[in-house]
Amino acid sequence: MLDYISLIGGLTILLVAGDVLVRGSVAVAQRLGIPSLVIGLTIVAFGTSAPELVISLRAALDGAPGIAVGNVVGSNIANVLLVMGVPALLASTSCRQSGATRNAVFLTVVTIIFITMCTFDPLGRPMGIALLSLLALFLYNSVHEMRKARKHRKIAAGLAACAPEPCCDSDNELSISAVDTEGFLEEVESIPDGLPLAVFLMIVGLISLPVGGHLAIEGAVAIARQWGVTETAIGLTVIALGTSLPELATTVMAVKRNHSAVALGNVIGSNVFNLLAILGTTAVIVPIAIPPEIMEFDIWVMLATTVLLMLLAIFRITLGKPAGFAMVGGYFAYIFVVFAIARTL
Repeated sequence: MLDYISLIGGLTILLVAGDVLVRGSVAVAQRLGIPSLVIGLTIVAFGTSAPELVISLRAALDGAPGIAVGNVVGSNIANVLLVMGVPALLASTSCRQSGATRNAVFLTVVTIIFITMCTFDPLGRPMGIALLSLLALFLYNSVHEMRKARKHRKIAAGLAACAPEPCCDSDNELSISAVDTEGFLEEVESIPDGLPLAVFLMIVGLISLPVGGHLAIEGAVAIARQWGVTETAIGLTVIALGTSLPELATTVMAVKRNHSAVALGNVIGSNVFNLLAILGTTAVIVPIAIPPEIMEFDIWVMLATTVLLMLLAIFRITLGKPAGFAMVGGYFAYIFVVFAIARTL
């Protein structure tokens, strides 16, 4: 019983600490005059990925590579099938976000690069530096594109002031960019007004994250032994699902606020950060051994779901309830196969 309390308590602390850290960091960044777009692409993205980072780093340091890698691979799979599938069960979810195709293609390329790196087991410091370099490229390009979109919006606003009808909405790109820009930080609830409170929240978040990570890892390893499965299976399922809850909550709230176009971008951004920031940072600090079972099955499922995400962006598909049921059902089928494989090892 104590092991389950440790796992659930650790994951809860991680999620709460990550949320508190995001709120405090966003408030401080706004006080410093940092643009909302940059805050969203960096602080919010890093904050929502903080649980995965702490789990993977702690697991790697504790000699549990199955949890370190499985957490990221399983989280990326859950982000596509669950985080896109569950909101589609609630309302139609558009995949027409501006710039989504470009970022989805980038994610697919990064996933292929990561898989290639995994064949040179273990994932060492040079590969970690390469992943972090790709992250820097992604952030630079994202900021550049956001600034360009904002500039186009200003031009469009000036033209609209002189004409009764919009004259530059040929593919709805500008209007979608406007929605993304205005609603970029709406998913961050209760941002504190005072600077002392914001700094306090940042400190609490930074202190609580390692504590939650330690409790979650200890509980997960003990439960894996009790269930007679590998640590990798627990990392791919229980921990990955737990650390994906912030992305799921954010996406559901975006859909409820009629910002469904933001959902796709949130998933793409989170998956990019999982591969580049989390595994990149972890590999720079400590080499990560890639478990054979992940190489044989799970990493290819991650690639398949990434390609699916890219196709949704390219063809600008609107996900309805049938697609939502199929994606959520596919995720539970994946969980079943993971445990079936784990019990045969």
